[in-house]
Amino acid sequence: MKQCIAIFALVSLCFIPWNILAQEESETPDSAQEQAVQQQPGPEQELIKPEPEVPARDYDFVEKGRLKAVAGGETDNIEAELSHEPLLKNFSIRLVFALLIVVLQAFLIWLIWKLLKKLSVKIEDSGGTKIKPLVVKKFKLLSAKQITGAILFAIKIFKYVITVFQLFITLPIVFSLFPQTKNIASVLFGYILTPLKSILLGFVRYIPNLFTIVIIIVIARYALRGLKFFATQIEKGRLVIPGFYADWAYPTYKIFQVLLLAFTVAIVYPYLPGSESRIFQGISVFIGIIFSLGSTGAIGNLVAGLVITYMRPFKIGDRVQIKEITGFVVEKNLMVVRIKTHKNEYVTFPNQLILGSNIINYNTSSDDDEEGLILNTEITFGYDVPWQTIHEILIKAALATNHVQKKPMPFVLQTGLDDFYARYQINCYTKHVDKAPAIYAELYENIQNGFKSAGLDPTAAHYHIISEK
Repeated sequence: MKQCIAIFALVSLCFIPWNILAQEESETPDSAQEQAVQQQPGPEQELIKPEPEVPARDYDFVEKGRLKAVAGGETDNIEAELSHEPLLKNFSIRLVFALLIVVLQAFLIWLIWKLLKKLSVKIEDSGGTKIKPLVVKKFKLLSAKQITGAILFAIKIFKYVITVFQLFITLPIVFSLFPQTKNIASVLFGYILTPLKSILLGFVRYIPNLFTIVIIIVIARYALRGLKFFATQIEKGRLVIPGFYADWAYPTYKIFQVLLLAFTVAIVYPYLPGSESRIFQGISVFIGIIFSLGSTGAIGNLVAGLVITYMRPFKIGDRVQIKEITGFVVEKNLMVVRIKTHKNEYVTFPNQLILGSNIINYNTSSDDDEEGLILNTEITFGYDVPWQTIHEILIKAALATNHVQKKPMPFVLQTGLDDFYARYQINCYTKHVDKAPAIYAELYENIQNGFKSAGLDPTAAHYHIISEK
């Protein structure tokens, strides 16, 4: 149906020149008669007019092929008779060409629509098998059905665009065949050619600036590659700079990357098309203001992240305690720090919060040049049992625990003498910080077993002495 409407519009527009010409022909006899009446000589002119000395049908042909009679009254009738016949013949030829063009374009529109319809049906039938979902890093962005729908929609849009383009090209060509509608053809061609000419000339004028931008971007890209190469070498320990730690390499590279990109944008900006326009500058300022107002907290976290990076309070994999949360650092960036607890819980801390909090790093004590992390726990026991016996039981329990170091030896501290019992603290060294909960659990078991083997009850009795008066 849509194809028939388009073809009917083409054919109807082709008959506009015919109507214009028919209107001009209907007006021609009246105007010729008026001119003949105006040119008929009056009585006074016939008395004064001398008799012609030349034959009545002696004609001169002047510029542009127009016929001019030398003698008198039959000039207009002869010219009209000689001019109508070639005009009608020329118009018929042009009309035939116009109809051929319309028929050809109608056939092309029909053929294109039919081919695109077959293509759409084929894609729709085989979409589930040949078209795969769009997956990025195990994340499904688009399903096969969505991709198929997008392709069919694009084909439909292309069909209408190519049809409109064919109609827009056909009409100026048809109008240009007839003198009466040649101005319309010029206007329609101008609608197409003027924008294309402006775009082409603008692109040609912009080529020098384009080469400048390409050169700047290439230089910036290779500079980033060089920085990344040095950062990788430092991070892997192949390049050692005194006082510069390996875990500083990647954050420092990111800082230089941002600075270099900002510097590149500042250099490229004047070469962009429309950069001198006030509208372009106003939009840039507006975006800058919105970004500044909306990123106050983000900028604070970013600055705090930079400070934490170069403070080096912890590394990825360290066991730390932040705000009464103990766990392992699994992610550290310029915005947040994520910790995984022993219960497989992930806790996220903004860098501003971490910068204002106390951080306990348990892994620092387990470095190669350190003795290890000291694990400790307290018990209470009555005064009826000698303290030497309690010390011996606690030290044996610590030595029997896995992942507890034999050197340095575990030791006991007596931390309090209360009314009914004494307080004892057992301390032991370990470098297996990640297994601290399991070490504590086994240590408690060994302490209970030690007291049970010695026949002692670790429960401290609470009693009051009542004096009699």
